[in-house]
Amino acid sequence: MSDRDYKITDNEDKKTSKKRKKKKEEEKTIKQTIIEYVVTIAVVLGIGLFVMNFVIVNAEIPSGSMENTIMPGERIFGNRLAYNFKDPERYDIIIFKYPDDESQLFIKRIIGLPGETVIITGGKVYAVPAGTDTGDESDDPLLIENPMMYDGTKVLDDSYIPEPMSTNDPAKTDLVFRVPEDSYFVLGDNRNHSRDSRYWNNSFVARDKIVGEAGFRYWPITKIGIIGYDGDDR
Repeated sequence: MSDRDYKITDNEDKKTSKKRKKKKEEEKTIKQTIIEYVVTIAVVLGIGLFVMNFVIVNAEIPSGSMENTIMPGERIFGNRLAYNFKDPERYDIIIFKYPDDESQLFIKRIIGLPGETVIITGGKVYAVPAGTDTGDESDDPLLIENPMMYDGTKVLDDSYIPEPMSTNDPAKTDLVFRVPEDSYFVLGDNRNHSRDSRYWNNSFVARDKIVGEAGFRYWPITKIGIIGYDGDDR
């Protein structure tokens, strides 16, 4: 074999070696890319799960109980951290565990605060201040007859409800509720078509059962925006 033949063979070996090396590098690059994609997807999913479980709650409205504030089929985000930094306020719209079946989440508006006495009569809702002695009987006729008899009692704002509350059935409209400490009395905005604190076996929402404050509507796109209370009757 001539020197020329050796050189050709040597060159071919070098070329083959380079090809193998390049192929390994390409395979390594592909593997790295796949690993990077998998890690990225895992991180994104992890962050998403963290946010959905600890930061926001995603809810679709199933019924018309909050019309016209929130309509059936609309989708909203609730802030799970809202009440880590403040107390719930009257007229806040909250997402909470349904007191009669905590496997279900409900959405309603806070009407009665801890310690208050809530009176519903004549199509209006009244709040007697916390600390006021209103007795022990929830069907006290004097309270229903004259809800303004106690200092500081206020008629609550109902400017956001779609229609006046019906007074056709006194058994459902002449009511008194004494809100326990650390609990809340809630109503749907569509009061004539809402199953809320008035009708539950357990009438009040404990603070630790509040999942979050409804804050942002993201569907439909035409109604994207903040959900809240526009009045000044806090």
